[in-house]
Amino acid sequence: MPDDVQINIAGGLEFPLPRMARVRQVFEDQALADVGGAVSEQLQRPEIADKIKPGASIAVGVGSRGVNNIQTAVKALVAGLKAKGAEPFIFPAMGSHGGGTEEGQRGILAGYGITEDQVGAPVRATMDTDIVAEMSDGTRLHVDRYANAADGIVLVNRIKPHTSFRGPIESGICKMIIIGMGKIAGATSFHGGYGMDQFGEILPPAADMVRKNTKFLFGLGMVEDAFDHTAIVEAISSETLMQREPELQAQSKEMIAKLFFDEIDVLVIDEIGKEISGAGADPNVTGGAARGVKGFEKPYVKKMVMLDVTDATHGNACGIGSADVITKRLFNRIDFPITYANIVTSTYLEGGRVPIAMPTEQDAVRLAVKTLPGIAPQDARIVRIQNTLTLGEIRVSESMLDEVRNHPRMEILEEPADMAYDTAA
Repeated sequence: MPDDVQINIAGGLEFPLPRMARVRQVFEDQALADVGGAVSEQLQRPEIADKIKPGASIAVGVGSRGVNNIQTAVKALVAGLKAKGAEPFIFPAMGSHGGGTEEGQRGILAGYGITEDQVGAPVRATMDTDIVAEMSDGTRLHVDRYANAADGIVLVNRIKPHTSFRGPIESGICKMIIIGMGKIAGATSFHGGYGMDQFGEILPPAADMVRKNTKFLFGLGMVEDAFDHTAIVEAISSETLMQREPELQAQSKEMIAKLFFDEIDVLVIDEIGKEISGAGADPNVTGGAARGVKGFEKPYVKKMVMLDVTDATHGNACGIGSADVITKRLFNRIDFPITYANIVTSTYLEGGRVPIAMPTEQDAVRLAVKTLPGIAPQDARIVRIQNTLTLGEIRVSESMLDEVRNHPRMEILEEPADMAYDTAA
């Protein structure tokens, strides 16, 4: 965005925004006290322990999502495998992320503390795959070549609602089997063969097919509560995966954080990132009805403003297309090759569309408010959040406070005041 671009806005943007109050949303904290210990206990279950053979090379797949306690879990898993005489190694199971390159995917793992020095197992990264099965329509199913050559495969992932489709199995071990472990070739093949609206139906049988045609041993499923705390750690055997993952996903849907409002005029998100959500900002929180996404009806958000991307996302602004307005700072931090590699693989090109970029945070919010038909700025229902994982404390405009007072799971922490915005470009 050139520095000298001036937008001719009738009446300008020099109007006061509503005052905002700090509000607490009350969720249940279900954090495990010892995540590493929970992993170790899971490995002692007979149906899991019997799968770990002395001398066996075991490929441990780790993804690109910002799973809480991922290093702790992987380190404990590696230690447990070694204690039983196995020889584990780590491989990136993240589809096209990291720009779809070996170096990029190694870098993402290192950013999560997944290196040989830190978890005790070597990292073997490649974008090469083997085709292990073929769907009835000819869609080929790929698996990381190092993983396919190992004596066993274990995948570590968070189980949660997906950001783009609904079904009994959404985001978790099964999706990692197909998209993550398939690398960019497998992810492209699968996304190219099926629209996201078909994933709920087609993903389970595809994952089952790969499960049966590889040496997949078990998945380490992690479920998080509303505070992004690890609440459940469970080793799911290959034989029970297709039955157990839907049950854990249902538990996840009950636990996850949400906004307790049905309608929001402007949702302001301080930061987006792939470690926060595959969509940058999770539609399970932001809703998608205004953009025609089925299954994400609440909240109904009229305008969305995104202010920045996290450092951990390494410039991947996948999902930015769901915003109406962004800041110039966010625009300047986008790594377009990395973002586009992810977007093109998904086939949902609208996720990479660039919204209107405004010079400052305040201008971005004001533009969204100004373009609300029939709503005076002071009456706008504005909610501001840090990101879609951090919803314990939020900011809401004065026009929403009666609703807060009458809600059993919300309380006002601070009375309304002028909202502070970063004025840096």
